[in-house]
Amino acid sequence: MPPDLVLLRALIDASSTIVTRPGRGAPEEWIRSAESALGPFAPSYRWWLAEYNDGELDGEPLAALAPPGERGTDDLTAGWRLDDGRLCFYSEPDGDGTYHFTPGRSAESRAGAEHAVIRRDRHRGAEELVADSFAGFLTLHVARSAGLGDAPVPALARLWRSTPGVLLPNGVQVYSPLDILERNETYEVSTYQPDWVLIGDDSGGRGLFMRRGDGHRASVHSLDLGAGDSDIDSPGVGEWVTDDLLGWLASGADTGG
Repeated sequence: MPPDLVLLRALIDASSTIVTRPGRGAPEEWIRSAESALGPFAPSYRWWLAEYNDGELDGEPLAALAPPGERGTDDLTAGWRLDDGRLCFYSEPDGDGTYHFTPGRSAESRAGAEHAVIRRDRHRGAEELVADSFAGFLTLHVARSAGLGDAPVPALARLWRSTPGVLLPNGVQVYSPLDILERNETYEVSTYQPDWVLIGDDSGGRGLFMRRGDGHRASVHSLDLGAGDSDIDSPGVGEWVTDDLLGWLASGADTGG
């Protein structure tokens, strides 16, 4: 799904592992100058450069843009960063891995498509797909730092690869990693529904739940947030919503109400 940049800003501002410095966003002319050399940036990365530019993950700097006339050996546009068509924008603090994406010059890129993020093992050279967007890269970084792994349930991990969450016009929302932690603690889900995780709500008092860590049963169920400890998928307790979280959200998340 397309990254929700409002939710991304909230995640960045609330995270202790992402450090930003307000007022240091790159001007549009800096970004355009870099794009003339590297190709169009994906929307969520372009947004990051314009809003923040200068930042760190776990104390390690993300590549930043300097003024076009002052660019040096560590700038985002430095020649060493573009290798085999992949642009390196971050290195792990221990130096074991680097993170890359391909700005590209294709028609798809010019149309504003997001670019996948790839981790390259510095010792073996092997590559693995990490996220479907820069927004997803930041989201998964926060999730892992918070002890959530890629996510409590596989369907949510697939969503977080692209966007930190979803908030639809009808009020349906699916939470970001930090919101997941806060809401599950607030509603004492581990006490009343220990086999389930609260992944979102309908903004009307009903939560959206999935069975924790279940890779085979991808069902989403709706339950009143004050319903107590009856098993959610028992008859007459919770309401089945969908078996395809991402498809349901993409279609507008009709709650039937």
